[in-house]
Amino acid sequence: MTYIPHTESDRRAMLDAIGVDSIEALFGAVPEQYRFPHLDIPGPLSEMEVMAELRGLQAINASAQDYSIFLGAGAYNHFVPSAVNHILLRGEFYTAYTPYQPEISQGTLQAIFEYQSMMCALTGMEAANASHYDGATSLAEAVIVALNEGRGKRRKVILSRTVNPQYRQVVRTYMQGQNVTFIGDDSARSLDELVGLLDGETALLVVAYPNFLGQIEDLKGLADKVHAAGALLAIVADPIALALFKTPGELGADMVVGDGQPLGIPLSFGGPYLGFFACTKKLVRKISGRIIGETQDNRGQRAFVMTLRPREQDIRREKASSNICTNQGLMSLSAAIYLSLMGKCGLSKVAHLCYQKAHYAAQQIDALDGFEVEFGKPFFKEFVVRCPIPVDEINAYLLEEWGIIGGYDLGRDYPEMKDCMLIAVTEMNTREEIDALVEALKEVAE
Repeated sequence: MTYIPHTESDRRAMLDAIGVDSIEALFGAVPEQYRFPHLDIPGPLSEMEVMAELRGLQAINASAQDYSIFLGAGAYNHFVPSAVNHILLRGEFYTAYTPYQPEISQGTLQAIFEYQSMMCALTGMEAANASHYDGATSLAEAVIVALNEGRGKRRKVILSRTVNPQYRQVVRTYMQGQNVTFIGDDSARSLDELVGLLDGETALLVVAYPNFLGQIEDLKGLADKVHAAGALLAIVADPIALALFKTPGELGADMVVGDGQPLGIPLSFGGPYLGFFACTKKLVRKISGRIIGETQDNRGQRAFVMTLRPREQDIRREKASSNICTNQGLMSLSAAIYLSLMGKCGLSKVAHLCYQKAHYAAQQIDALDGFEVEFGKPFFKEFVVRCPIPVDEINAYLLEEWGIIGGYDLGRDYPEMKDCMLIAVTEMNTREEIDALVEALKEVAE
């Protein structure tokens, strides 16, 4: 059977209906020399031959298990229990697309409901959706919500310079042509400076927790200052850190966004990931993505349905505040399974291990000649190291000689941090790996 299983008579009827003589005529707008090029494709292979070819290609590639990884900057090498994948790949979840018909989608709806409930508990917020493509997209959606909440009268957004640079780039891409002014990340260095930029034109102030440099800034009282100016506060958060520190809800945030990749989603060469989004009840009708509620059916049984927000977000794009039409259902399910398996104690233990191992690594590296760790602010699982030689030279040596994937070169995004490396340490890094990193850095500086 061909990919398009139409008979010749089917094709002829469709061509007659649109008034052309042949399928080739449909490509008349394409210059003739570019139509139907010859493709040098090898002949078909048997299943055994295909498997042998794929295994050969697989052997060329490296996986996260082949190296000691100290690279973070938004994607982290956390442990994923094997049960996550086994549950995730069940047919009823793996092939499910959309829960528009609740009478036949109760399993999917309940899974989303459980995910949203756990994300609310983790962030300290009143509502959460399911979900967005990644953390950067979630932040862009938070900007849209803030602009809509201000009814278009407030067109200024203040971005902290220590929000992930890629997030900031995505937000600007989303908002191009929308007459939105972004300030803060081009000059401001502290929270006080960001607060000083607030005025009657400000729709949103965005800070990170921990920030891109791994630091925990004191956000106490920030929400009051933002709200006094009539603006909203969005916090970009690491979900693992929220198991250890005060929740953004306790800090007065209006929206909490970030990437759920640390919650049971492997690195996967950059995706697919999970953009989580949580907010106050006041904003719930302005957000995109699905929200699932619990109710009772006509027999008094527990039931789950899509709720609280206009259906136009999904099917009438001209009336929607965003173009989100489906969710990262499989990824939010991964996070729900992970959170369920870990529980409060397990997640807290992961956070403590990250914190303790990162501080051990920082102390050992700071003791090396030529290396200096920035200890100016508390940090969680990432920290800044000022290096004696360029970071790319160090990383090349670590990879080639020690099988270690080194840290992120901060000079790429912050010119004043030339020769500074952002090192991430998670529960996956053993003491032996950390000691090997220290020894390798000692060698490369000699």
